[in-house]
Amino acid sequence: MEKQAYWVGFNLVRGVDAIAHQSALQAGGRTIAVLGSGADVIYSPEQRKLAEEITAQGVVISDYPIGTQPDITHFPPRNRIIAGLSLATIVVEAGETSGAFITAKFAIDQGREVFMVPGSILTPQSEGTNHLIKEGARPLLRMNEILEVLKLENIPERQANRKSINASAGEKKLLQFLDQEPKYIDEICNLSGLPIREVSATLTMMERKDLVTHLGGMNYVAARELKADYKVN
Repeated sequence: MEKQAYWVGFNLVRGVDAIAHQSALQAGGRTIAVLGSGADVIYSPEQRKLAEEITAQGVVISDYPIGTQPDITHFPPRNRIIAGLSLATIVVEAGETSGAFITAKFAIDQGREVFMVPGSILTPQSEGTNHLIKEGARPLLRMNEILEVLKLENIPERQANRKSINASAGEKKLLQFLDQEPKYIDEICNLSGLPIREVSATLTMMERKDLVTHLGGMNYVAARELKADYKVN
């Protein structure tokens, strides 16, 4: 079976972040490191070798200019990129002022899936995760839940099915305006020039064909694997 790609939108630091990068690389997948410094300034220094491995099999990115040194004020804004690049955010531990907590909040604001590993109510490192679970974030109790919720278990079948499906003219038109950035149905109507009744019906059919994903709240994205296996004319 062909290996699937694993995208891990984590910063390049010690601990669980480095382990996530290494695991993705060892699985033959791809991973993304988002820095709170210039792309040429690797923090921490001992992770230079890992950064080289990532660039060979993924990418290291930053929205800070070349030569920018790491600064505590750079990391919270950087976390919005991590959340935006990730199909889902999984938080193992997080205090209520931690970077992981900030990333999870960004992910919620961006309409992404957010998973929280529950922790002891006596542990400060679990205050953030338990708080977000109380606020409605999804508790992660089994690792398979990630695959089930994101519908990743049947990707090969979906790819094969999609290749055999012919999109209608209306579906092709909507696909021109859809990517991995969530778009509300009203925006899709404005971009396409089509009435909301037609757009709504078309999106429903596209969702059945796995051409789009409904993120909830009438926000839609194009299927993540679409460009790789389905040509839109």
